[in-house]
Parts: sequence; structure tokens; C-alpha cells
Amino acid sequence: MGRGYNLLIVLVTFLILVAAVAAQGNRGSSRGGGGRRPRVGYYGNRCRNVESIVASVVRAHVRSNPANAPGILRMHFHDCFVHGCDGSVLLAGNTSERTAGPNRSLRGFEAIEEAKARLEAVCPRTVSCADILTLAAREAVVLTGGQGWRVPLGRLDGRISQASDVILPGPFDPIDKQKRDFAAKTLNTLDLVVLVGGGHTIGTTSCGLARAGFFNFNGTGQPDPSVDPKFVRSVQARCPQNGDASVRVDLDAGSAGRFDTSFLRNVKSSRVVLPSDLFLWRDPGTRAFIERLLGLRRPSLRFGTEFGKSMVKMSLIGVKTGSDGEIRRVCSRIN
Repeated sequence: MGRGYNLLIVLVTFLILVAAVAAQGNRGSSRGGGGRRPRVGYYGNRCRNVESIVASVVRAHVRSNPANAPGILRMHFHDCFVHGCDGSVLLAGNTSERTAGPNRSLRGFEAIEEAKARLEAVCPRTVSCADILTLAAREAVVLTGGQGWRVPLGRLDGRISQASDVILPGPFDPIDKQKRDFAAKTLNTLDLVVLVGGGHTIGTTSCGLARAGFFNFNGTGQPDPSVDPKFVRSVQARCPQNGDASVRVDLDAGSAGRFDTSFLRNVKSSRVVLPSDLFLWRDPGTRAFIERLLGLRRPSLRFGTEFGKSMVKMSLIGVKTGSDGEIRRVCSRIN
């Protein structure tokens, strides 16, 4: 009798512990995964229309201002390369990441805020701003003619955003530095080529960044001799030496509004405006991948497919889960 009673007590205690662990797990999952990595279909029935809502909002903003497409894509890159993909670039403030030099030309913040407001109305405190930005980046690619991909979700939003932390790959970086910067984020040389290729096949840069190599290459007072002379004259006309540095010039000449392989072909032909892009063809390692992506070397690679794979890899850099972050009510400020 006493033995059976003791077994019953043990069983009841075990069941109580199991229930407590399950409850704790459920509380953790409601905050963004309880430490789990993002996965496709994460929100399930808790917010079944999350992807269609984000897509609808981004579509409207790109339709009203096409510059929002490259702006949102670039915003996602800049977010992931500083503290990981945690939506920290979205936070407003006098010294936030938004105020750093490389981020001042970013566009599309209003689209993210509107998507968040619409999601809060139907799925309150469920979808993170970091996930919204990740989905919006894919939609920006699709809306400009690119191939979509399945997006793992379940990130949390970070609470830290400092302009002083914004150290990004730069437009004058030699290829070895570019490789090191990407490797530090667990991205390899193929990722470097396709992410730069995708990020620079749509959108523009400022004449202030572009014209150095077209007037005073390495202090010679002459344009870079490796650049197509006809292209040099075109950029010089667009960006006069003493002209307005804020004027915009296409990163992908002739196809700046279309997500395609035109940028890689322009790299091959030395018809790109940033020195860091020119270096992609001069380095044997990056050149080999460009040739494979253009079908000039075997085995060939499909640009759209490889870009999607690299975007997923990048979107998993330094994600916040469990107690590391929160789900903001408004994307521009912490709770």
C-alpha cells in the first residue's frame, strides 16, 4: 500500500513538472521562438496572412515610388551587417543607426511602419519588425522582376541601435577586404558576388561616391584607364567634377529598375561606377563566379536561385530569439 502510494506521488510530481516545462515553452514561443532558429511557416495560424499583408503594403509603396524597392533591399543588407538581422536599422533617434552616413540615403521606412500597423491590427504583438523587413526585401526583389524564395521567420527585434556601430563594406574596398567582411558574417565568396550583384542591379548611388574614379583615379588627375571610355564620358556628363554630389547615378547602367544579371555583365565590361564593383572582375575568385552566373563557365549557376540562397543565409546572421529581444509595437522605437 505504502509502495503504491509513493509511486503515485512520483507520477503526479512528474506530470506537474512536464506541464510546467510545456507552459514555459509556450510563453517563450509567444515571444519569438524561445531561443529557436527562424523557420519557414513560423507564424502558422497565429498570423496566417503575414506574408500577403507585407507584400500588399510594399507593392503599394513601390508603385508610388519605385526607389523604395532598392531602398528596402539595401535596408535589409545594412540591418543584417550591424548587430545581425534584428530591425535595429529601423529605430529612430539622434544617434541611431539611421543617422549613420551609409544609412542616410535608405528609403522605405514608411512601408515597414505601415506593414507593422496593419499586422498589429490583426495579429497584435506577434510579428517582429525584423521579420517584416526580411519579407519586404524579398518583395522588393520580386516586384522588380527577380525570383522569390521561402523566408524563414521567427526573429525578434533588437533594442540597441547606435550610429557608431555602423561599419559596412565600403564603395572603395579592395576585394580582399570585401571577402573578409563577408566571411566575418559567415558569408562566402559566392554569397559576396550574388549579394552585391543583386543589391546593385537595382537602384542608384550618389555622384559624390561615384565620380572619384572618373576624374582623379589614384591621384593621377585622369579617369580609371580600365573603365570603358564611352562609359567614362557618360558618367562625367551625369556627375561633373564640381557638380552636385547628391545627384544620383545608376548602379546598373541601362537596367537600374530591373532585377537581372545586367549588373554582372556591366562588371565584366567595366561599366560600373563604384571601385568595389570593378574589383569583382579583377579578382580570379570572384570573376569565376561571375562567369558561372552568366553562363560563360561550367558548371553554370542560376543567379535568381543563388541570390535567394544567399539572402536566406544573410537573414540568419545574429538573429535575436528568446530573451535576447522583443516584438516591438512600433518599428521605430523599442517598447
